[in-house]
Amino acid sequence: MPIRSMTGFAQVRSQIAVAANDSSEQLAFTLSLKSVNHRYLDLQMRMPSDTDGLEMKLRRLLKERVARGHVDLTLSIDRGTVGAMQLNKDMVAGYVRAFRDAAKEFAVVPAEPDLNAILRMPGALTGAVGVMDGAFENAVLARAEEAIVRLNEMREEEGRGMEHELRRRMAALSSVTDEVAQLRSAVSRAYLEKVQSRMNELIAGKADADRILQEAAMLAERSDIEEELVRLKTHIRHFLGLLDTGGEVGKKLDFLLQELNREANTLLSKTSGVAGEGLRITELGLAMKSEIEKAREQIQNIE
Repeated sequence: MPIRSMTGFAQVRSQIAVAANDSSEQLAFTLSLKSVNHRYLDLQMRMPSDTDGLEMKLRRLLKERVARGHVDLTLSIDRGTVGAMQLNKDMVAGYVRAFRDAAKEFAVVPAEPDLNAILRMPGALTGAVGVMDGAFENAVLARAEEAIVRLNEMREEEGRGMEHELRRRMAALSSVTDEVAQLRSAVSRAYLEKVQSRMNELIAGKADADRILQEAAMLAERSDIEEELVRLKTHIRHFLGLLDTGGEVGKKLDFLLQELNREANTLLSKTSGVAGEGLRITELGLAMKSEIEKAREQIQNIE
């Protein structure tokens, strides 16, 4: 599966024949999907009332096809002239009886129920009869499949551009790493001179042997950056391998970039204070961090 961005949009429209007033008429609906980046899969559903069963099926469908992202699903129904608004007589009558019983029971000031308020209550007015039946659900689910395909196609298209950019960043990072490797021997010589100078100072100051050994060990530990260079190259190869594999790799790529940044920081720390080629390595280390940060900006929107 190719790499996907978490940003995309898709919309489908359709209509279905429904039963209304002893006849069959067309009911139109529109289903929209909008996706942006998110750490996990976060689904937001905006649907008509009385569609809980359909909402659960749509959620399940999205979880099967989308791994990460904040996804807004909006389902709107254009009822048109289908089954013009009808009064739910039993429900309205129940509200009226309850209102009058309460007024009588609690002896409040005599009043009549407000019809406008009653008609705004959920279920008091209904649209097309039989809209939320199995046929309607099946029609919506079928078009939802199509919308998800379109959404993922858009996400994949954007993902291809992001993959190209990431490969370019890794190529630049690899080039910088190679240049640092070429300067490694010069830095080691500079550190050796620094160690010798420090040892002479300690000996002249008549420092004890343990102090001299401790200083030597500390400087020796900082004198070589080979380990950091090896890790940088290994992480870059792993990063490119994940791009080749594709699929849901956003979190893994983000982790690798954190490791790359850690190695770049260590390299900068080891070469700080070294004259000559050490200054050039500092420049290259900062260039590494710049490339890593630019790559991280892209990774934040990869599924």
